[in-house]
Amino acid sequence: MLANRWTMLGMLFLVRTSMGFQFQSIASVSPFLIEDMAIGFTEIGTLIGLFMLPGVVIALPGGLLGKRFSDKRVCVSGLALMVVGGVLVGVSQSYEIAFAGRLLSGIGAVLFNVVLTKMVADWFAGKEIVTGFGVMLGAWPFGIALGLVSQSILAETYSWQIVMYLTAGVCAVGLGVVMALYHAPRSWDHSSLAETPTHFRIPIQELIPVSMAGLAWGAFNVGLVIFFSFTPALLTTQGWSAVDAGSLVSLGLWVSILSLPLGGYLTERIGFTNAMMLVFSLVTGAALFLLPYLPFPIGLSILVGLSIGPPAGALVALPTQALSAENRGPGLGIFYSWYYLAMAAGPVIAGLGRDLSGSAAIPVLFGGAMFVATTFFIGMFHLSRSKMAAVN
Repeated sequence: MLANRWTMLGMLFLVRTSMGFQFQSIASVSPFLIEDMAIGFTEIGTLIGLFMLPGVVIALPGGLLGKRFSDKRVCVSGLALMVVGGVLVGVSQSYEIAFAGRLLSGIGAVLFNVVLTKMVADWFAGKEIVTGFGVMLGAWPFGIALGLVSQSILAETYSWQIVMYLTAGVCAVGLGVVMALYHAPRSWDHSSLAETPTHFRIPIQELIPVSMAGLAWGAFNVGLVIFFSFTPALLTTQGWSAVDAGSLVSLGLWVSILSLPLGGYLTERIGFTNAMMLVFSLVTGAALFLLPYLPFPIGLSILVGLSIGPPAGALVALPTQALSAENRGPGLGIFYSWYYLAMAAGPVIAGLGRDLSGSAAIPVLFGGAMFVATTFFIGMFHLSRSKMAAVN
């Protein structure tokens, strides 16, 4: 069973890589899209955000779909939508068609992401679950880093359409892997499905803290997305080539692949979890604030990769401190709804800031502000829990 558990985690890690790889594709080929479709950075930010926008609506009920149709079927369906969406963006000749394809990919990615999280939880419940989730989280930056070092080169050498077809192909491979290899753990108690409520009522003393946790996780990820989506454009204004800029930013993401599981493990071992979340979020924000002004972006990129590791696992675990067992299902849906809302809006605001100001530094500074906002929402999470406990 031990070998099976880690084998399944490795497989799910590789399959989840496809989500990061497809997400990054718009940012990687943005100069070509701007030229071919005559659009601006606001539209680019919108296309980036569309990968997350469906989660605002789908995250809450999405977890319940696995109960009715099985996790494996929902996962495969999500990957299938990502394949179709990637192909549709590739064949698009207009922004409207690209918008539709990206939205379709986003719907699939949300279904895939929510149910894959449950798959990992099923395999690791009660045994190294923090480490399991840390490894799972590392798949996202791993896919993005692969996109950063390859997609711009492919777009320059061939075309941006080839990049979109490749992302669809990677998702198709993931679909085949899940269909052929995944199965639920044999020791899993299927009666636990009955614990998932079919309604979305949740007491106010849990609703407010879990909403603050979702906003904290959303702000943290918006800052990270802006770092790897908009920093390459900043570096090109400083004389770097598009390929070199993408490779430089990917350094931070490669480092994060190790820092996410190791950071979660060390945070759990050392303790002082809240202090670790606050300090390392502020360190990451400071690195983004300094990027437009200091002449050593390589060191700052590596610092971002190192400093996002310790807070990430602890941030994802915040809802478990606020939610009772019977409300865990809908409560996590609320948590992810706030996360997806932030992730949909953040890149659009960053792109709009770039268009209005004409400065490539503005989106990166906004990303730094999002890491500061993370600490604010962490504080509000604990304040709301204390207030609600006092009232009761």
